[in-house]
Amino acid sequence: MTKALALPGGFYQLGDLLVSRVGFGAMQLAGPGVFGPPADPDQAVAVLREAVELGVRHIDTAEFYGPHVTNELIHRALAPYPEEVHIVTKVGAVRDSAGAWIPQLTPDGLREQVHANLRTLKLDALDVVNLRAAGGDDGHSAVPGSIAEPFGVLAELQGQGLIRHLGLSNVSTEQLAEAQGIARVVCVQNFYNIARREDDDLVDLTARERVAYVPFFPLGGFTPLQHGVLGSVAARLGVSAQAVALAWLLRRSPNMLVIPGTSTVAHLRENVGCGSLELDDATVAELNAIGG
Repeated sequence: MTKALALPGGFYQLGDLLVSRVGFGAMQLAGPGVFGPPADPDQAVAVLREAVELGVRHIDTAEFYGPHVTNELIHRALAPYPEEVHIVTKVGAVRDSAGAWIPQLTPDGLREQVHANLRTLKLDALDVVNLRAAGGDDGHSAVPGSIAEPFGVLAELQGQGLIRHLGLSNVSTEQLAEAQGIARVVCVQNFYNIARREDDDLVDLTARERVAYVPFFPLGGFTPLQHGVLGSVAARLGVSAQAVALAWLLRRSPNMLVIPGTSTVAHLRENVGCGSLELDDATVAELNAIGG
């Protein structure tokens, strides 16, 4: 029996998958720098199990987190997987022996990454695979250029029954349109949060097209969000600044899915609580000024 989540518009249809709008990002379950194992694997397993108990139905991972680490933890914690829990992974990069992130978008490289995800998650087919198209100079931005060849490789693997749905990460509006001409795109995962809003137009476009928008680093990532307005709103509402930032994202657009990550059960519960935090129009207008 799972605990009920009071989420505003609490679920979203991702292709034929019903997912919770409040998900869980597994990246922080790996070691420092998203490399190697965590100091306490048992705690990581407990976080994953508690996420599902709290009602989370959307878990985001990648074979290059660790590498292998988060996928193996997810299998250890959740297998046999509950039918209602859906795992989203991504391909397009590998790690070297020092932990550097190396783009890998060749056809053979992408095929191997998909099969590696299948092996470590111990699945016959992956629910959703996002193509991490590029990283830009900052590691987070789209790089202009065609993504037809790498996305086409994933579409072929989808045709073989290895992938149920396809998504994109670190892409531009033009690259989304290009991919949609090849196969259906169910989600876009780009860098976006209350303070980093260059993707506002893409958020609105994906909402119109019924494509989920999944912001990575919804709380700022390795540089946590800090802003006076955010702090004052949080104090007034008696909640954490993180909960306010997540609630703002859920209010921002009905196609927004949030995947905050953490390595502790206490922080997980705090993050999941954002789903029941209602923000009135005046508070939203106050918060909108942060990214203005």
